[in-house]
Amino acid sequence: MSAVCPAPAPELLTEEEGRCATRLARGSLIHAVTGKKEADPDLTPAFSGKRGVFVTLTKRGELRGCIGFPYPTLPLAQAIRQAAVAAALEDPRFSQVQENELPFLELEVTILTVPQPLTVDPAERPSAVVVGKHGLIVRGMGGGGLLLPQVAPEWGWDSTEFLDHTCLKAGLPSGCWKKSAVEVMTFEGQIFHLDRL
Repeated sequence: MSAVCPAPAPELLTEEEGRCATRLARGSLIHAVTGKKEADPDLTPAFSGKRGVFVTLTKRGELRGCIGFPYPTLPLAQAIRQAAVAAALEDPRFSQVQENELPFLELEVTILTVPQPLTVDPAERPSAVVVGKHGLIVRGMGGGGLLLPQVAPEWGWDSTEFLDHTCLKAGLPSGCWKKSAVEVMTFEGQIFHLDRL
């Protein structure tokens, strides 16, 4: 009986592909907010493969919207377009982005690896989480939440604090990651930034 080989991990995007990703997100967002259509950048085959992605909007250093797809369910180009529009118009934490805000927005596209479960004993989870490298997903007890890899360094959290805050994001009590009934998954992200729309 032959062994089943896992699918190869998707290649990292090049810097030029990263610029295309941010331009694609920018164009989709501007079209959704203003109705003005911009020409799409020329996309490489990397944008046809299914990838997880998040689009984050900030305004003067404050979060303005963040929506995405943790799992590779859509082709990357489609996922970027949908996440950009949703970050601007559908994040329930914020009002919809208005046209007069566009000059003040910064945009970040994070391309995700496939989330993998942490297989260590729950008490050892902090030692298995690498701050600045891993993003986290916590699921269980009727809740679920995700924090991107860049969040912990931005807030100066260690791995335990990162786990605690992901639990809180999931609507669960801080420290719930210590329970074996709660699943913790890690993923990595390739981040591309656009300073101004």
